[in-house]
Amino acid sequence: MTKPLSNDLRTRVVAAVSEGLSCRAAAEQFDLAASTVVKWMQRWRDTGTCEPRPQGGDKRSGPIESHAEEVLALIESKVDITLAEIAEHLESRYGKRFAPSTIWRCLDRHAQTFKKNRARKRTSPPGRGPGKARLASGAA
Repeated sequence: MTKPLSNDLRTRVVAAVSEGLSCRAAAEQFDLAASTVVKWMQRWRDTGTCEPRPQGGDKRSGPIESHAEEVLALIESKVDITLAEIAEHLESRYGKRFAPSTIWRCLDRHAQTFKKNRARKRTSPPGRGPGKARLASGAA
């Protein structure tokens, strides 16, 4: 991703448009795309600043993180709850749909681990079975 253009350039463009220059004329004067100047002016009108917004970072976890405490409480109340059941609960309660992978990433961020524990663990190490009963040696 490229770096944002300098704040100095942004303030000069905003000042030029504020003094009466059109966005297209300012774009031509400063050798920018007209859409760039229009976006900068819109940002100036909306926020009062023409500084660039932060780049990168997590932009999708906000909706699930607002329900993180409830998801963690669900896990504590029912240890063997599935991700699909958590998604179903959130949809029925809040009307918001979350994919199981989204819920898993939320749990991962909160250091919730899943230890695989098969229900039918063997009591002895895997390998050959007990085999057939042997015949008594020296039979008459």
